[in-house]
Amino acid sequence: MGNEKELSFEDAMIQLEDIVGELEHGDVPLEKAIELFQQGMKLSQLCGQKLEQVEQKIEMIVEEDGELRKKPFGGGQLDQSGGEVFE
Repeated sequence: MGNEKELSFEDAMIQLEDIVGELEHGDVPLEKAIELFQQGMKLSQLCGQKLEQVEQKIEMIVEEDGELRKKPFGGGQLDQSGGEVFE
């Protein structure tokens, strides 16, 4: 299945869980087990890369102000700085 390059994290995890389930049953022929293992390793690497990308985005968001703050992901404005208030 060559569509792994645009696979979402969730889809990759589902496929990885399916592969692990097949391998855990133990009744898979050796050649098929090796093939499944290789696919599983590729999916695992893909998931690791996607998690790394998310981690980098989060770090960039946190570093914008030079201090750790919770920021809304939706881009909503917090009314903490005494800015304009709509009446």
